[in-house]
Amino acid sequence: MSVRHGLLALLSQGPRYGYQLKTEFEASTADTCPLNIGQVYTTLSRLERDGLVSRAGEDEQGRVRYAITPDGHGELGRWFAKPVSRADRPRDELVVKLAMAATTPGVDVAAVIQAQRSSTMRNLQELTRAKRGFDASAEAAQRLVLDSMIFQAEAEQRWLDHCEAVLARPSDSSPAKETT
Repeated sequence: MSVRHGLLALLSQGPRYGYQLKTEFEASTADTCPLNIGQVYTTLSRLERDGLVSRAGEDEQGRVRYAITPDGHGELGRWFAKPVSRADRPRDELVVKLAMAATTPGVDVAAVIQAQRSSTMRNLQELTRAKRGFDASAEAAQRLVLDSMIFQAEAEQRWLDHCEAVLARPSDSSPAKETT
């Protein structure tokens, strides 16, 4: 998740102070990507250091507001234009866990898969209920985030089915029988 670029996107809509950025970021992501306020201010400091934002004075309560700079607009445009590569994403812990379970003696891989399947199904049900809770006026960004999470959970279920099927097959490493 790019907090840096998310904050730039929000600042492209006008100057904001830190807590305002935090709440708008979380609202835009349907509260699925919570931010620590310290993370917001650390990121703002780095953005300011890099010349992508500048201080835009204070509001009536004395809170420092930040504004995006022309260099910040350029950086944001490049981010929106560049596709996200699978290599840019962190490792998938579930993939690593199942790979290790499949190669570690004494691990019941089927039980690992079943535990994950149950957890993923509960998550999918929660996401579906959350989506039903949105009315027609819900922001498109929030609906898109929930849809993405639902699709990922459905894909994970299909992948778990595949893992189970692969592990249930006899090993291909056994010598082939000759036919006469």
